[in-house]
Amino acid sequence: MKSLTRLAVFALAALLASVAIAAANDALRVQDRIQIEDLMWKYARALDTENAEAYAATYTPDGQFGTGANATKGREALKKMINDFKQRNIDNEAKTKEKRPPLYHMVTNHSIEFVDKDHARVNAYYITVSAAGGANVPARVAAAGREVDELVRVNGEWLIKVRDVAPKD
Repeated sequence: MKSLTRLAVFALAALLASVAIAAANDALRVQDRIQIEDLMWKYARALDTENAEAYAATYTPDGQFGTGANATKGREALKKMINDFKQRNIDNEAKTKEKRPPLYHMVTNHSIEFVDKDHARVNAYYITVSAAGGANVPARVAAAGREVDELVRVNGEWLIKVRDVAPKD
């Protein structure tokens, strides 16, 4: 009878330990999801405000926008991409004497998939809206599509490794 009691106590202790480990893992995943959603907000806000430094900071040092031969790779190239976009807007405004309405980038219907403890994939749709430009220029959808973002945790921080806005199905 003593050995049966010991076995029951051991089984109960093992069960409680596994429940505690599962709860801790669930809490970590919740925290990871919050950090990833915050990262994607920072990404969109940096893009919308044409803040090249903040935009590049959402990527790993070797991170890239796009895939294949035309991908923009590395933080310096990502900063240049945003600064070039900003300069084109400035040049166009000087030429046309009209200010471009702000753009708003949105990630919708996202699904976060954890590959392992330090790698995740975000599957989502994106929508870019050009704000109304006055009474005669209504808001319009400038772009829409599907994205797959490969994320990695670097020194405890989630960052974009690859942002693919034209994934192959």
